[in-house]
Amino acid sequence: MKNLIPRDVSWLSFNARVLQEAADPTVPLRERIRFLGIHSNNMDEFFRVRVATLKRMIELGGKKGNMHLETNPGQILDQIQTIVLSQQNEFNRIWGDILKEMQQQNIFLIDEKKLNKTQQQFVRTFFEEEVRSNIIPLMIESVPQLPYLREKSIYLGVVMHTEDSAYNQKYALIEVPSRIFGRFIQLPAPEGQQHIILLEDVIRFNLPYIFSYFNYTSFESYIFKVTKDAELDIDNDITTSFVQKIEKGIRNRRIGKPTRFVFDKEMDAGLLEYLMKKLSLSRKDNIIPGGRIHNFRHFMDFPDVFAQKKVRRASFTHPALATSMRVTDVILKQDVLLHFPYHSFNSVIDLLREAAIDPDVVSIQITAYRLASNSKIINALINASRNGKHVVVMLELRARFDEEPNLMWKQVLEEEGVKVLIGMPNVKVHAKICVIKKRTGNKIIQYGFVSTGNLNEKTARVYADECMLTSNRNVMADINRIFKYLENPSKIKYLSACKTLMVCPLTMRKQLLQLIITEIKHAKAGKKASITLKINSLSDPQMIEKIFEAADAGVDLHFVVRGICCAKLGSKKWHKHVTAISIVDEYLEHSRIMVFHHGGKEKVFISSADWMLRNLDHRIEAAIPIKDKTLGNELKDILSIQLQDNVKARILDNELQNHYVPSASKKRVRSQIEIYNYLNKKMKTVETRSD
Repeated sequence: MKNLIPRDVSWLSFNARVLQEAADPTVPLRERIRFLGIHSNNMDEFFRVRVATLKRMIELGGKKGNMHLETNPGQILDQIQTIVLSQQNEFNRIWGDILKEMQQQNIFLIDEKKLNKTQQQFVRTFFEEEVRSNIIPLMIESVPQLPYLREKSIYLGVVMHTEDSAYNQKYALIEVPSRIFGRFIQLPAPEGQQHIILLEDVIRFNLPYIFSYFNYTSFESYIFKVTKDAELDIDNDITTSFVQKIEKGIRNRRIGKPTRFVFDKEMDAGLLEYLMKKLSLSRKDNIIPGGRIHNFRHFMDFPDVFAQKKVRRASFTHPALATSMRVTDVILKQDVLLHFPYHSFNSVIDLLREAAIDPDVVSIQITAYRLASNSKIINALINASRNGKHVVVMLELRARFDEEPNLMWKQVLEEEGVKVLIGMPNVKVHAKICVIKKRTGNKIIQYGFVSTGNLNEKTARVYADECMLTSNRNVMADINRIFKYLENPSKIKYLSACKTLMVCPLTMRKQLLQLIITEIKHAKAGKKASITLKINSLSDPQMIEKIFEAADAGVDLHFVVRGICCAKLGSKKWHKHVTAISIVDEYLEHSRIMVFHHGGKEKVFISSADWMLRNLDHRIEAAIPIKDKTLGNELKDILSIQLQDNVKARILDNELQNHYVPSASKKRVRSQIEIYNYLNKKMKTVETRSD
């Protein structure tokens, strides 16, 4: 479709919005550094996944081997290279400004050449006692091939020669052991100042000592890193289990083809040529010259040495749950809609903890995609199993970059007697659902939840998500059907029998299209028609085509799209009917909410699915209708607040310019703060009533 923006170009526009946060002088300095880290981490994953995929498409030579096959991947790669280099320049400019502002606050990033005598002694001692035993310098000039390079690591390429002859030189390679020590070491400093040195500069300072055996007198060193193809290849060997194939795929990923080479632009020309040759890279590949520092993702953990401290607004317990001893008692009487991170995720953990020790609970069935490293969710499920409950966990082993932790959780759970389902080879399980069954007398009572976000208490503090706690019989019946399908993937009838939940890959697309068609019919009949959609990504061609049809018919369309938006929604003929914004702020906007006017009988949903081909056709997803009018109005109020944002909202135009929504002569509305105040006010109202 000519009205589509390539998804990867659109994604880069989202990452440019992250850079805007790093450049915003109203954002606290440490948070600005953190946004640089987020941008860097995002870019790493982009090259590991999307650029790798485009390169595979070129190798396929037009054969369809990927659900996101682009018509001209080579042209898109050229666009990517241009955009990435431009963003790298902006990144470097922002970092330079931040360094100046840090110095104004007496915070200094000290390199190996600026150490005073006290600091030099500190660095020598720290290196000798801590670092030395954790590095292995490799003399690479004469090796037939480079050793295995970890893709999340940074490396020092070292050039050594004597003062009397620059021709008599050797190359060496040192992996910077940031996994062990972190990246930042605080130095002794004059009173009132903070001095920080990077770990690689500690190593640089000690290069003469490290290579003293060779009698070289001059040392130059340059940081570089390699990003590799992270696609998890699953072979068709019928003699190996699905788990074994995942494990093999993880091993093969470590030796994936390079998709990006980022290096210090001052790097010695001979060393650069040598590294490119050994990595089989050409000038046509993504060769990104940068500054002296790389792997900025570590800067998300920059030391908190700033006078201006960031005080995160505290999550609070949902008012319906705050006045009860047990979460279970409340949701057996009423639906409760949690809005993370405004509401505390502890309510979900408490729900599972209560089930684990409740003598009447007989079973828990739950899906898990990405879990916290010390997961309280897993602890609750293990305790439930130890207490004799039948626990079933659908653990998606192919959650990208969480494959290894999920394999570990599989082993831990199975050792505790939990039944672990591991999904199907061609379909990811992305739905966030849970059903708990308890026996009271001769009756089985069911309750649980449907969520837009992962069961991860760490990310729930910064991801904006929705979670419906409910004991609705129809919802629980559908969740049971989904689990029956997950246990018996050949029996698709279980999914087709779902009557309340919209589910992928079977019914959601058809139902969403029908809901849009209904709005189109109403608009053409001169009746009110509107759709409000909040999602992470909008890239599915069929859904976008239907949206365009709705816009042409005069349906009022309001979009809040955090990341990818492939639809060109900036047509002048639609300006009265179409609003499209993206919000990037302190919290990651992760929830999916859909509101259809439906002739005045509004249909409101929360969902785990984005409007992408992969979600609608290649994943197990679930969307729950919000039948309670009060809860539906609450979601509409939240969407209304976001659509009024004129501080952190950017206009999604066809040129990807990321202009902020204008705020002239208007009240400034920063939606995440306003939503917090809106929900907190509801909390205080309940507290006043209880007093």
